[in-house]
Amino acid sequence: MPKESITESSKWFLLIGVILLAGLVYLLTPVLTPFVIAAVLSYIGDPLVDWLELKKFPRTLAVTTVFISLTLIALVALLLFIPLVEKQIIILINKVPEYAEWIQKTLLPVINEKLGAAKIEFDLTTLQDSLKSNWQSAGGIMAQVVASVTRSGFALFAGVANLVLVFIVSFYLLRDWDKLIEHIRQLLPRKKEKLISSLAKQSDEVLGAFFRGQLLVVLALTVVYSVGLSIVGLDLAILIGLLAGVVSFVPYLGFIIGIVAATIAALMQFGDVTYIFYVFIVFGIGQALEGMVLTPVLVGDKIGLHPVAVIFAVLAGGQLFGFFGVLCALPVAAVLAVIIRYMHREYKESTLYNA
Repeated sequence: MPKESITESSKWFLLIGVILLAGLVYLLTPVLTPFVIAAVLSYIGDPLVDWLELKKFPRTLAVTTVFISLTLIALVALLLFIPLVEKQIIILINKVPEYAEWIQKTLLPVINEKLGAAKIEFDLTTLQDSLKSNWQSAGGIMAQVVASVTRSGFALFAGVANLVLVFIVSFYLLRDWDKLIEHIRQLLPRKKEKLISSLAKQSDEVLGAFFRGQLLVVLALTVVYSVGLSIVGLDLAILIGLLAGVVSFVPYLGFIIGIVAATIAALMQFGDVTYIFYVFIVFGIGQALEGMVLTPVLVGDKIGLHPVAVIFAVLAGGQLFGFFGVLCALPVAAVLAVIIRYMHREYKESTLYNA
């Protein structure tokens, strides 16, 4: 009888602890964001550090090498990529009148003829003028970022402090990652240690496949689509390639959005259906590479998250916790997926199911 009472008390204590922890996380969301970013970066970089350790690098030297290398790659990518995207957005804004004219003189007559719809007029010139004036007054992406940060000394200080904090925390987490994992394992209840370690290992496989593998897939597809559409001669090649690549973390969504956007852009720019065929070739090559090379090699079949679950997790995380929620959405969803699969197996083997 006392044993039962203790068990019930433990359950209530655990429930209250989880509720308090959730409330604390919610209240500390603005403070925790840099730490979550640092943890994600450390998680992504840990396999590289472990690989260097196998090559007889000391842990601290391996962390320093990986840290500096990834930082330089990120900075160079941003410095090269932001101006390109800015130019593409300016091109898009400047071409709005041409798009409006194409819609009015080419697309709408076909729609009216085929569907018998009432005549519809689109006046996008006003929209183009508004976008252009706002873009010019903002002074471009880089100028807008600089202006927003430097409006107050406190904002500038907070931004720099958070950036420095991310770098410092990432470095120390990378250096002590294996020790932290071992300390956590030692704190697990001995009777449940094997089960929890097994679930943690499965969660690690899912998270690793998504964060490391899917990130590389997104980057590769962005390059393939951008370069391919540039060869076709599409003015908005980089912008469409970026859009299609980034949303490729949801299977087929990047392909569908990219091919629709590229087809419309090609029709408006060239007015020749031959270029639609070229667009299909580019996205066909990208899809073939993703399905036969990139996903099997870089990701495998470990994720196990349904595309709808991925979309819902990101949207729900953003709605509840903002940017912090977006960062945590997929890791939490991946861990929950592992736990749900375990509970499903337990249920199928239980007397309740087999009764």
